Amino acid sequence: MPAPARTVVDNRIAPDEFRRVLGHFCSGLTIVTSLADGPDGDEPVGFTCQSFASLSLEPPLVTFSVARTSTTWPRIEPSGAFCVNILTAGQEALCQSFALRGADRFDGVRWAPGPATGSPVLAGSLAWADCTLEAVHPGGDHEIVVGRVRAMEVTSADDTPLLFYRSAFHRPAA
Repeated sequence: MPAPARTVVDNRIAPDEFRRVLGHFCSGLTIVTSLADGPDGDEPVGFTCQSFASLSLEPPLVTFSVARTSTTWPRIEPSGAFCVNILTAGQEALCQSFALRGADRFDGVRWAPGPATGSPVLAGSLAWADCTLEAVHPGGDHEIVVGRVRAMEVTSADDTPLLFYRSAFHRPAA
């Protein structure tokens, strides 16, 4: 049986083909939050992230990747702490607002400090993991972040996650 066709340019897989094929992998959506130095003291910051995954049970580690072009990650990294908020299907608008550049992402957003690091736990999230920064590794045009989970909880009665598949939001079928 012949190998499936793929787009190859100068012995490289073209970025559009890479995105098209891997877009067939469904992922959950999260918002990574922290407190960062601001003009009036600590202020909440965060960004939408779909590359979140569990990494290790012992010790409890999680991972996500962030683009090197991110303007938010350089504000989070020095704090040494972050919270990963796992989104429900009803939080699509929140997800989109945290993906925008230059917006006040926390305008009108209810949150409480995480018990271990103080990083924002977003109201209505399905679950959250409050983490300290364990390591950051280079990963092409991204950085691979590893966090040690210090506290976590399932917080929403709505257990329907917000999913991303083929460049669009989805809700699991009942």
